[in-house]
Amino acid sequence: MIASRSMIQPVTAGLLAAVVGFGSSFPIVLQGLAGVGATPAQAASGLLALCLATGVLGAVHSIVTRQPVSMAWSTPGAALLISTGVPEGGFAVSVGAFIVAALLVTLAGIWRPFGRAVVSIPMSLASAMLAGVLLDLCLAPVRAVGALPELALPIVITWALGWRFARIYAVPLAVVVTALIVFVATPIPAEALADIWPNPVFVAPSFTLASLVGIAVPLFIVTMASQNVPGLAVMRGNGYQPKVGPIFISTGLFSAVSALFGGHAVNLAAITAALCAGPEAHPDPARRYLAPIAAGVAYVLLGLFAAFAAAFIAASPPLLIQAVAGLALLSSLAGALTSALADTDERLPAIVTFVTTASGVAFFGIGAAFWGLVAGGLLMALGHFRR
Repeated sequence: MIASRSMIQPVTAGLLAAVVGFGSSFPIVLQGLAGVGATPAQAASGLLALCLATGVLGAVHSIVTRQPVSMAWSTPGAALLISTGVPEGGFAVSVGAFIVAALLVTLAGIWRPFGRAVVSIPMSLASAMLAGVLLDLCLAPVRAVGALPELALPIVITWALGWRFARIYAVPLAVVVTALIVFVATPIPAEALADIWPNPVFVAPSFTLASLVGIAVPLFIVTMASQNVPGLAVMRGNGYQPKVGPIFISTGLFSAVSALFGGHAVNLAAITAALCAGPEAHPDPARRYLAPIAAGVAYVLLGLFAAFAAAFIAASPPLLIQAVAGLALLSSLAGALTSALADTDERLPAIVTFVTTASGVAFFGIGAAFWGLVAGGLLMALGHFRR
């Protein structure tokens, strides 16, 4: 009886982490993949690949290390893709950029000096870049209320009430209300749901310099700064000391494989990691590793609904989906702005990075996120310059 009780708590925590993680961010993932040229079938394949990679990696790492190593896909990275736009050459070029970003993560795990150099990137600039990427998407709920008040207001009100009374469920509840509104107001065509069984779609990668600089480098930095580093902090804050090298190497390799089927990036979980690594998972820290195992199984099962989720997103009013995504990312925007402006000496370079990234301007086919880092970095270097 005692053994069964000790199993129930971590398993419940793991299932909750998977459902919240999936429900809160799958619209962002699908929109991000579509934003860089994926068809609905390719986006569904990408979501399936990410679910499988997330589930398998989290379960295997937790079993081997007996530590609660929670995995997730890069939600900030998906938000970055939404603002990037379709590169010249289409989704194949985006997939090539995903692979390069994944190999950079692997390199950070193999070559320690490179890993330390990445971690040493000023957090103010990385956070400011993320905030600039998120800003336009986080404006979507306001735009949706202005354009479609009868449809968008119930979603926003549900999210606000959820935030007040059950914050962890706020975004999933908003997603459920959005689904109900879509089914009532804009029924999904029957042909869109004719084949909802998940089908992996192989995408042959293509590589261009512009996409490597404009997609791969910002995706790598955002994933490391906004997912892997906070994920490690959550684990260490709960008393665990995971080996960084194996985590980066495995997530990089799995990300590269999932990229061939449309996935953009797999990494350490940041927010939902607290559910699996904290006391909520189990009073005994030695038993909490069971939570990510349960979450991994749940992610694999949720991947079976990837095609249905893609069909749902494709048939929904884009502004409503953007509104839900914006609500889901508001807390990330708040955290990014707080981190970007925390250091008074780095505040102005961070603001330059933020406004440059938020502007959406592109030069030489390279997106604004990269130029935001360049502009802020140059101003910071100028401030540190001594004759």
